[in-house]
Amino acid sequence: MQLRSDNFANSQPIPATNAFGKPGAPVALSDNRSPHLAWKDAPEGTRSFVLSCIDTDVPSRGDDVNKEGRVVPADLPRVEFAHWLMANIPEECGELAEGACSDGITPRGKRDPLGPPGSVQGLNDYTGWFAGDAEMGGDYLGYDGPCPPWNDSIVHHYHFRIHALDVARLDLPGGFTLAELRAAMHGHVLAEASLVGTYAIQPARGV
Repeated sequence: MQLRSDNFANSQPIPATNAFGKPGAPVALSDNRSPHLAWKDAPEGTRSFVLSCIDTDVPSRGDDVNKEGRVVPADLPRVEFAHWLMANIPEECGELAEGACSDGITPRGKRDPLGPPGSVQGLNDYTGWFAGDAEMGGDYLGYDGPCPPWNDSIVHHYHFRIHALDVARLDLPGGFTLAELRAAMHGHVLAEASLVGTYAIQPARGV
């Protein structure tokens, strides 16, 4: 299988328009448009697709995150942060236009995000990030783009993956988690393709 985007090439920067945050003072909210994605060459027997976007460079501790006069060290262990989880994409779907599934930031999260007919979308990890925030706290479903710590010492890598499955649907409710998605997919993946985009807000790194 192959996965590509008109917005960025593999291992190249994701445009700020596809991000949640962008350089500001020191960070500002961005356009948060879901990127264009297209895939092809799914194997025979494919009956649906699963799409995900995972940042693999999230600090495992928040001691230094977004704090003036401090830097998130490069050697800090990193963890995953889900930015987009979508299952039950119909087999006839092979492309999503830019902005088709997200076109702006929704405070407290999108409750009924746009997607292909029949698809179901899970919680992204802004749900946990904004927990307890009076203005932004809520359940964040669908796509919400990059917003790495503005004082991080490394560029973050966002892994977009498309999985071809041998079943027409997974028994998942809206708002499922990454762990639930992986468990449901187990034993049903025929093939997968990935596309990695990079992003950073830290001025020394740029975007």
